[in-house]
Amino acid sequence: MDNNLSFEENMKKLSEIVSELEKGDIPLEKSVELYGEGVKLSALCKNQLDNAKIKITEVK
Repeated sequence: MDNNLSFEENMKKLSEIVSELEKGDIPLEKSVELYGEGVKLSALCKNQLDNAKIKITEVK
């Protein structure tokens, strides 16, 4: 996972992971791996949103 990707790129990757998991036709090990990556991406996106909120608040 690349921390230098934009919020939009991270959200796209997260959406792809969710779609893959929703299919339900992947092995358990791959599901667990994707879930872990999804959790990390979710946290990264939340952090990016929090940072944007801070910047907006500072501008006000």
